[in-house]
Amino acid sequence: MGFLLRIVLAAALVSLAPAAARAKDPVASPAVQKEFDGFIEKFRAALKANDSAAVAGMTRLPFMNDKAIRDAAQFAAKTYRTEFTAKNRACIQRGKAVYSPDDYKNDSYFVFCGDLIFVFSKTPAGFLFTDISVND
Repeated sequence: MGFLLRIVLAAALVSLAPAAARAKDPVASPAVQKEFDGFIEKFRAALKANDSAAVAGMTRLPFMNDKAIRDAAQFAAKTYRTEFTAKNRACIQRGKAVYSPDDYKNDSYFVFCGDLIFVFSKTPAGFLFTDISVND
C-alpha cells in the first residue's frame, strides 16, 4: 500500500508541475492590460495605414536614446523605413503581445517578429513604442 500511495503522490505532483510553471509567468494587472490594449489597437491601425508619423507619435523619442532619431522625420527616415517593412508591420498587427516587466519592474510588452523584438513600455505618458531588440 505504501508503494501505491507513493505512485499516486508522484502522479499528482507531476500533474501540478505545469500549473506551477504557468504561475511563474508574469501577468499584467487588468488596468495595465486595458491601457495596453487601447494603445496597441491605435498602434496597429497606424501600421495598417503605413503612417510613419502616427507611429512616431506613439514612440518614445529620441528613439532608443539615439539623438540622431529625435523627431518624427528622423524616425521615419532612420527607423520606420528599415524596420517597419510590410512583413514586420503585418507581424505586429497579428502577433501576440507578451507581457513581461523589465528589470526595473516597469510594465512592458514584446512582439516577436522573426529576428526582431518590438518593445512597448509603460511610461509616465502612457504606453509607447520604446525599443527594437534582436531576438536571440
